Amino acid sequence: MSELKVYADHEPGNARVYTDFAFIQRELGSVGIRFERWEANQPLQPGASQEEILAAYRDSVDRLMKEQGFRSVDVIKMVPDHPQKVELRNKFLSEHTHSEDEVRFFVEGQGLFNIHKQGRVYAVLCEKGDLIGVPDGTPHWFDMGPQPRFIAIRLFTNTEGWVAHFTGNDIATRFPSLAA
Repeated sequence: MSELKVYADHEPGNARVYTDFAFIQRELGSVGIRFERWEANQPLQPGASQEEILAAYRDSVDRLMKEQGFRSVDVIKMVPDHPQKVELRNKFLSEHTHSEDEVRFFVEGQGLFNIHKQGRVYAVLCEKGDLIGVPDGTPHWFDMGPQPRFIAIRLFTNTEGWVAHFTGNDIATRFPSLAA
């Protein structure tokens, strides 16, 4: 179940917690974050390739690419025995921004986006079927957890992919991480 925790950015121990999808969508929409529920019911074989995953969701991907002008797409797939899970997790645990929107459609598993905006931290637990769009320039960090398990389709406007620009703010170290 998708979940939103809203913290004052100076009170990491005190959050308001929401699980009602419509409320989460409205709350995030009020600060410019796109959050939608999409169908993620295509059967995927264990070990499905990027091409097979994209083919399974081709209609949804094509619609979003046309609607938003995305020019490239790929798949990120993480499993608990991924040999670089610690390195990849740590890479995005520090607050950063991108020069293009960060759009992810979770077709399996979960991940925690923490968005720092307007004096608050919006911790969004994205689950299968969730689509999140974090606008360019928005400080955030992503936690895949110590035992990551997710498949997300990523869409880009820049065909060279996105680059993280770290803010140097250590705020992420003060907020709860995604548990195992």
